[in-house]
Amino acid sequence: MKIREAVPADARAIAEVHLASWKTTYPGIIPQEYIDGLRVEDGAARWVTRLTENVATVFVAEDDAGVFGFIAGGSIMHPVEGYEGELGAIYLLASHHRRGAGAALVLRLAADLRAQGFRNMVVWVLRANPACGFYRRMGGVQVAEQGIEIGGVTLPELAFGWADLAVLCQDGK
Repeated sequence: MKIREAVPADARAIAEVHLASWKTTYPGIIPQEYIDGLRVEDGAARWVTRLTENVATVFVAEDDAGVFGFIAGGSIMHPVEGYEGELGAIYLLASHHRRGAGAALVLRLAADLRAQGFRNMVVWVLRANPACGFYRRMGGVQVAEQGIEIGGVTLPELAFGWADLAVLCQDGK
C-alpha cells in the first residue's frame, strides 16, 4: 500500500471509490433513489475542480491494482466551536476495510494539517454509519450533532473531534 498526494489525473479513480463506497455503506441509511442517481462522471468532474483549485488536501491510497481509497481535508467547512481543521471525506473500497489503510490515511491527513498550522480537526459522519466506531477507535470524541439533508431526508450527523493533532500524530507513531 502506498499513500500519496492526489493529482487531477486521480479524479476519476477517486470518484469511483467514492461512489462504490456510498453503494456499500449507505443503503438503508440514505434513500436508495438518491444513491442510484449518483454518477461517476459527475463526481469525477467535481474532483477535477477540487484537485486543480487546491480546495482541500487530498491523499489517495493505492496498491498494484490502483487507487482503493482517499481522504480529503483542510479548513473547517462545517463549524464546531474550538475546531479549525476538518476531515471532509474518507472512503475506502469495502474490499480494503480493516487493513490499516483508513488509519494510515487519517494519520497522514492529520500530520499534513498539523504542518499547515492546524491544531485540531473534526469529522462529520452520519450517526447510522458504521464508521463511527472507526473514529472512536482513532481517538475521536463526539463533540457535536446536527441534521443534514440528503435525498430529501434529514439525517442525524455526529462530529468527532481530535482536540490536539499532535497527540493523534504521536499516537500513530
